[in-house]
Amino acid sequence: MSEFRIHHDVNELLSLLRVHGGEGAEVYIDLLQKNRTPYVTTTVSAHSAKVKIAEFSRTPEDFLKKYDELKSKNTRNLDPLVYLLSKLTEDKETLQYLQQNAKERAELAVNATASGSISFTIPSATSKISMQELEELRKQLGSVTTSSSVQQPLELIRKILRDKQNKKNSGQPIPVFPAWVYERSALNGDFLIGSSLSTDTTVPIGTLPLASQESTIVEDLLYVLIGVDGRYITAQPLIGRQNRAFLVDPNLDMSVKELVTRILPVAASYSTVTRFIEEKSSFEYGQVNHALAAAMRTLIKEYMILITQLEHLQRQGLLSLQKLWFYIQPTMRTMEILASLATSVDKGECMGGSTLSLLHDRTFNYTGDSQAQELCLYLTKAASVPYFEILEKWIYRGIINDPYSEFMVEEHELQKEKIQEDYNDKYWDQRYTVVQQQIPSFLQKMADKILSTGKYLNVVRECGCDVTCPEAKEVIYTLKERAYVEQIEKAYNYASKVLLDFLMEEKELVAHLRSIKHYFLMDQGDFFVHFMDLTEEELKKPVDDIIPTRLEALLELALRMSTANTDPFKDDLKIDLMPHDLITQLLRVLAIETKQEKAIINADPTELTLSGLEAFSFDYIVKWPLSLIINRKALTRYQMLFRHMFYCKHVERQLCNVWISNKAAKDHCTCFCQAKSKLQLF
Repeated sequence: MSEFRIHHDVNELLSLLRVHGGEGAEVYIDLLQKNRTPYVTTTVSAHSAKVKIAEFSRTPEDFLKKYDELKSKNTRNLDPLVYLLSKLTEDKETLQYLQQNAKERAELAVNATASGSISFTIPSATSKISMQELEELRKQLGSVTTSSSVQQPLELIRKILRDKQNKKNSGQPIPVFPAWVYERSALNGDFLIGSSLSTDTTVPIGTLPLASQESTIVEDLLYVLIGVDGRYITAQPLIGRQNRAFLVDPNLDMSVKELVTRILPVAASYSTVTRFIEEKSSFEYGQVNHALAAAMRTLIKEYMILITQLEHLQRQGLLSLQKLWFYIQPTMRTMEILASLATSVDKGECMGGSTLSLLHDRTFNYTGDSQAQELCLYLTKAASVPYFEILEKWIYRGIINDPYSEFMVEEHELQKEKIQEDYNDKYWDQRYTVVQQQIPSFLQKMADKILSTGKYLNVVRECGCDVTCPEAKEVIYTLKERAYVEQIEKAYNYASKVLLDFLMEEKELVAHLRSIKHYFLMDQGDFFVHFMDLTEEELKKPVDDIIPTRLEALLELALRMSTANTDPFKDDLKIDLMPHDLITQLLRVLAIETKQEKAIINADPTELTLSGLEAFSFDYIVKWPLSLIINRKALTRYQMLFRHMFYCKHVERQLCNVWISNKAAKDHCTCFCQAKSKLQLF
């Protein structure tokens, strides 16, 4: 974590806790920097921390439920946060302060909501509540909870995602499936609620002999396992994103019913996976989810082949309920894992890198289960292909082709021409930025290098040079992170060398820096003597009376008459008459992106009229891509140094003139005294 980030986080924390006065943030920042450790939370430490908080909490069930919910959504940095909270439970002084702070914040929140639009009239504890008041209170609470928990329909979610992606890629709208794909529900592999296998009147199953019940229910199960309602087993309507439930005829024999309930979870998992595949196959959910859905569809095809083979056995009268249970067991684990992954991706609203993080974590967590790990590894490899294609283009060529906003690096529209006006490296820092939630967990450590690698190549590319890393290799997902590190390191080293050579050789960076040193650090002595001699009278005037074009002409004359004439970049030097003195300029720069910025910018100008000497400064024209290095921030520093040194040079000249004048006056006085003494002798 950078020092600036620590400063920012400490100040934010003090602001949230409403801590004012005291020793200030600097004391805490120094303490944090001295006690930083590279400790990383492990699965064991996170589990022990979770247990400790649960024991400390007044409602451990609620805490564990919330933890599992956040874990299912693949929330970033959850385990480090839990570990930190467990450490806070050991510090009684901190706990006491946090409790007091929470009480004060709660009182403020109550006061704030008291004036809000939603209010509930709750009777006092001493008075009895009537049935009418109870019903009214239930309605009010129900309206609030339902309004906050109502899930948006899939059509609306797709529209929101499509509008967001089209806004980003205005020139290339994403493709859309025709409306009939969503309107014709029979095209979906999931259950059609309200339909049945046959319109014939079904015989009550309880009236059939046990062997007939088993034969009939096996036929029903084979239909249910592929998303079709049977005669005696029917799917229940879904509410939200819950798992599919089934209604089994209550008259079914208990021994048969027990085995049926063991097999039905496979059908529920199939329903979940099928809905996921149909939903995530839409373009709006991105290429990673689309690839994951395609990989799941391949597995579902194998599952359908198994069901077809079982149907063939059933027609031949060779499939009993026990055999069906035996044949379906190996598939049960696979379908359970697929349904669990589908549910987690849905709950976490994962796309792109966040989907890969979830898949990677699941793959890593199944280390002791080779079959489950192999399955997750297959899915992660398939889903990572489109993401790695974007990554390869970025680290090998400096190009981003991310139409669905899935990649860890995001591009922003900024103009290179404005670099000369920015004091805060805005172009370099904000043209390409890292999107934290889209960083796959297995690339987290290399995120900064991935960002820098593409940036370096992109700079060279924008100058008209086509660059491609000669050591480019296909990136393939693996549990061994060393493979990614080596490939990214090679791409980073190549990009660094290409950009450095480009700046040093083609753009002559060192020569430009040497030129800046000559003028801003007053390295060319004869030039400044000529220039100050020529402009002395002009710079004594008030700044409003000075004609800039005249100063520009005198500058060019001084350049031509001195050794600076050999400088190939002398034409990039310009005159700049600042509207404020050096101290004000320094304060304005220090106030950038602070609370005092507006106050200083809008402050009344000084009443003192600036002279040309006080307002004078040099400016330097820097073209892309050198403007990334010699930017406005760097030039402003040079300008402030130059203004101080230039004024000191002016004072030195004045002192020299005074010394020469005093010496001349002294010589005149000596001659006068000698002449006077001679006259007295006569």
